[in-house]
Order: sequence, then C-alpha cells, then structure tokens
Amino acid sequence: MKKIVATLLLGSITLALAACGNESTSSSPQQPTTQSQGQATESKGSETAYQALFQNSVFFGDSITEGLSFHDVLKEENVLAGAGKTAEFALEDMDELTKRAPEHIFIHLGSDDILWPTDNPKAYSMKNYAKLIGTIKEKLPQAQITLLSVTPVTRKAEELEPRYKNINDYNQGIRELAEKENIGFVDLSPVFSNDSDDLYDSDGIHFKPEFYTRMLDLLKDQVE
Repeated sequence: MKKIVATLLLGSITLALAACGNESTSSSPQQPTTQSQGQATESKGSETAYQALFQNSVFFGDSITEGLSFHDVLKEENVLAGAGKTAEFALEDMDELTKRAPEHIFIHLGSDDILWPTDNPKAYSMKNYAKLIGTIKEKLPQAQITLLSVTPVTRKAEELEPRYKNINDYNQGIRELAEKENIGFVDLSPVFSNDSDDLYDSDGIHFKPEFYTRMLDLLKDQVE
C-alpha cells in the first residue's frame, strides 16, 4: 500500500511539473509575437495610406517602377510596368493604360533607354518619349502627366556598366522634354541622402521597399 501511495504521489508531482513547464513554454513567445503583429499592422497601415492616396494614379515604367507593386507598396492596378521597358516599348501598353483611365500618370522610364544599343541612346529615347506623351495626351486628355527622373545607381553598379554615367545628362533631357510638353517633372534626388546605399538591392540598381515609400512621400503634393 505504501508503494502504491508513493507511486501515485510521484506521478502527481511529475504531471504538475510537466504542466507548469508547458505553460511556461507556451507563454514565453507571446510577447514577441504580439510585438511582431503590431509592427506588421503599423506597416500595413502605412501601405494602405499610400494606396488610398494614389488610388487614382498609375505609375508607368520599367522594372524599377514595378517595385511599387512587387513590394506591395501600391496595388497592381496602380502600376503598369515591366522589366526592360523603354519609352518605345511603353507605347505597346497604351491600350491598357487607356482602359485604366487614371487621373494622374507618373512616367518613370530611362534606366533601360540609357543602355539601348544605338549610336545616340538619349536622342533615340527622347524621340519615343515625346511620341509616348503625345499618345497619352490624345487618349487621356484629362490626365495629369508627371515625368520622374531616372534614379542613380551605386558606384559599383556604375563601374560594372559605365553607361550609367549618362544618367544626369539623360535627366536633363527629361526635364527639357517636360517643359516643352508643358507637363510635370519631379527630380527624385531628394529621396537619396547619406544612407542611400541602404535603399538599394544587391545589384545596386533596384530598390528595397523604403525607397518607394520615400518616393511617394515626395510625390504626395502631386495628388493631394
């Protein structure tokens, strides 16, 4: 009888210790989980604010522009872009742009135009850029058009592809084109500061989500 009582008592103690251990283990991750959820909610709230602000806009451009929807900063319906897009190739997307009928069109092209294999990439691009703007004016006469400057690349990316040294000259061409066409132009250089290298992906050309939120902050005045 003593052995039976001792066995039962030992079993009860063991079960109690196990229950305490499980309670401790299950409760320990609750705090960081709640914190993570809070951070996710805050980030999602910020993204939703941008999506609401630019809900009547379309960002028209290349793979750098495409990052707006890739990183879920804006909805896909507000971004019409793709890898390798140039001013010439963007003309192929006019039917889709017309269908979306945006109030504001932000055109962000040039990173691929600069690399186009022709004797004078800038002149060739500006010719097609002007044609693109003319087509938009014809198809969407009420839309507000704003050209965005080509974003810089890192020093390493420029060393690997020297043609990126022409970005500043190309941006001057975009600025002059905007003035000639009487449309908007926004220089994106204020987005970049001392910590600008932290905005880039590993290739030194494309960007992390923070770049896009900074860019949209700079463009708020265009739609408010």
